[in-house]
Amino acid sequence: MKVLVTGAAGLVGRAVVSHIAAAGVEVTGFDHTSLDIADEAAVQSAFDSVQPQAVINCAAWTDVDGCESNPERALQANARGPELLAEACRRVDALLLTISTDYVFDGEKEGFYTQRDQPNPQSVYAVSKLEGERRAQLAWARTVIVRSGYIFGTGGRNFLSTMVDLARSGKTLSAIEDSYGTPTYAPDLAARLYELVRLDLPGTYHVVNAGEGASFADFARCAFAEAGIEPGLLRTVGFASLKRPAPRPRNSRLLCLLSPAIGLAPLPAWREAVREFVREQTSAAAPKAV
Repeated sequence: MKVLVTGAAGLVGRAVVSHIAAAGVEVTGFDHTSLDIADEAAVQSAFDSVQPQAVINCAAWTDVDGCESNPERALQANARGPELLAEACRRVDALLLTISTDYVFDGEKEGFYTQRDQPNPQSVYAVSKLEGERRAQLAWARTVIVRSGYIFGTGGRNFLSTMVDLARSGKTLSAIEDSYGTPTYAPDLAARLYELVRLDLPGTYHVVNAGEGASFADFARCAFAEAGIEPGLLRTVGFASLKRPAPRPRNSRLLCLLSPAIGLAPLPAWREAVREFVREQTSAAAPKAV
C-alpha cells in the first residue's frame, strides 16, 4: 500500500507518518509548503507523483479565531481542500480519510456527542470543517471522516504542551474549569487512523482517548501531577470569561458508536496517555550526553 499524508508537518501529520513508516508501509508526507490542498493542480501533481492507494488528510487551518475574521480562507483550507482530495481519490480509486473536529457540535448537550447527534457548528472554523466533511463525502463515497478534539502531543503547539512548558518555568497559568472535551493523544490517534485506513469502511467516526472526558483545568492538573509541577501554579476561570472572537462549545465530549461494532478496542484512557506524554516530553527536553 502507498499512503499519502497531507499536513505532515503538523502534530497529527508527523505522528501519522511516523506510525505508518514504523509499520513498514510506504508513506509520503507533504507539508503545506509542498502541497496546498486547496490548489487543484498541486493536488493532481502530488497524486501523479505518489500514486496513492490511501490518503490521510491532516491539513487544515485550525486557527479558530483567525477563521472567524477570514471565512473565505477557512472554506478554502477546510472545505475546498478535502473536496479536491476526494475528487482526486475518486479518479484513482483511493481511500480518503480526512480529520474533522468536535467543534461541529454546539456544546449544548449534556454527556457525549455520538454520530446520532446533529451537528450545529457555531464558529466559522466549525462551519468550514463540517462543510469539508460533507463535500468530501459527496465527492467520493469511499471517504472516512474522523472527528477528534483536545489533541495533544510533543513537538507541536497545543494546549497541554504549552501549559507544561510554561509551568515548568514557574509561570502561573489559567485554565477553564467548566468547559469539557475528550483529550486525544496524537500517537494514539495516528494508530487508529491507520487502523481505519486498513479496514476501509467509509463512514464517520469519533476518535478520542477513553475516559470520562475533562475540563481544560482537569487536563492541566493531570499533566502537572505527572510532571511534578506545583499545583498552585494553576488557577481556574469560568467559560464565560473566554472573550475571544470565535465561539467555542461548552461541551464537546465525543463517543463513537461505530468503533465497537467493527471490533475496534477503545484507545487507552486519556490519563494514561497524559502520563506517556509527560514521559516523552521530559525525555525530549533532557540534555543529551556528549
